[in-house]
Amino acid sequence: MKNSKTCPKCGCYEIVRVEGSAGPYGSGNNIMIGATIFSAINVNRYVCLNCGYSEEWIDKEDIDRLKNSKKVTR
Repeated sequence: MKNSKTCPKCGCYEIVRVEGSAGPYGSGNNIMIGATIFSAINVNRYVCLNCGYSEEWIDKEDIDRLKNSKKVTR
């Protein structure tokens, strides 16, 4: 959905991006990799406005931060 701008479930082209956010106490759509909200990695959602299907994506510039995090297990 992010790249094709098309819903894989219904084929609709009405796709919106909902920005990830980090709020107090780790609220929002994010992955906490440290103790404060400044260390949060935002997780963006892409939602089909026809059927409601959604996908979550992390921006490319945040992938290295996630890879290097001690909180990630492999």
